[in-house]
Amino acid sequence: GEESLILLDGRHEFPFSFQLPQEPLVTSFTGKYGSIQYYVKAVLERPAAPEQSVQTELQVISHIDVSSPALLTPVLRSQEKMVGCWFFTSGPVSLSAKIERKGYCNGEAIPIYAEIENCSSRLIVPKAAIFQTQTYLASGKTKTFRQMVANVRGNHIASGSTDTWNGKTLKIPPVSPSILDCCIIRVEYSLAVYIHIPGAKKLMIEMPLVIGTIPCIGFSSRNSSITSQFSMDMSWLALTMPEHPEAPPNYADVVSEEEFSRHVPAYPPPIDCEEQLCCPVFAYIQEFRFQPPPLYSEIDPHPTDVEETQPVSFML
Repeated sequence: GEESLILLDGRHEFPFSFQLPQEPLVTSFTGKYGSIQYYVKAVLERPAAPEQSVQTELQVISHIDVSSPALLTPVLRSQEKMVGCWFFTSGPVSLSAKIERKGYCNGEAIPIYAEIENCSSRLIVPKAAIFQTQTYLASGKTKTFRQMVANVRGNHIASGSTDTWNGKTLKIPPVSPSILDCCIIRVEYSLAVYIHIPGAKKLMIEMPLVIGTIPCIGFSSRNSSITSQFSMDMSWLALTMPEHPEAPPNYADVVSEEEFSRHVPAYPPPIDCEEQLCCPVFAYIQEFRFQPPPLYSEIDPHPTDVEETQPVSFML
């Protein structure tokens, strides 16, 4: 039966602990059109008086180990585009780019290897950017929101010239880790290398990224210290978020997933200029504070159980 406890006037604190569910939990996230949130709720029942309740948000993260074989695979893409107009074709612009692995952590600088050959008559400018794509799914409908979270510009390349990026770095800002296995919200990243060509459509290649939480072991000492800081205590920068995120869309007004796939490319076109760069303050990143973090992992099928402990206070 239930235990009865009579409390005298005054302040009473009751430390408690509870076991998180065995199945992996999706990482906490607040985005453009929806969120994934967890709460701890305490209820005080009183005879002949309304009950009182209080709740506090519980941040959860599902760990992604960057050292997993699938995320250590290099990614290579190449593309070529003819540049011309109705009466004159000046020649091709070719682009090839490579990253050493698919998975990275917050704070890491991604080395980009690229070769750009400009056989056109135009002056071209190569650039690289990290894009975050949020996908919301409900009742067979899909809504996406895409934003640039970091970018870097290369040197101008004159007509007939070639430029090589031998590890040009692009630092990952404090962003939410990838969310890949949730049936209603996905958070995915890509690294794009693209070229603005005056008077022609831009040439662009995109390589998939996974932003993880457990860093790869083979880093330099500097990168290792940075990523360890982000992965161990999860004290990520608390950036401005709307107190009340925009309400989820009316999915009756959103195109069907089939129609969406017909009209929208796998990666929607990126923003044209750096002036429209969505700086991290608009990335809606939450501050994760774990002492210790719940060790849910998308890689390990048997995650370690962790208890969350919070004191609860009542004032009578």
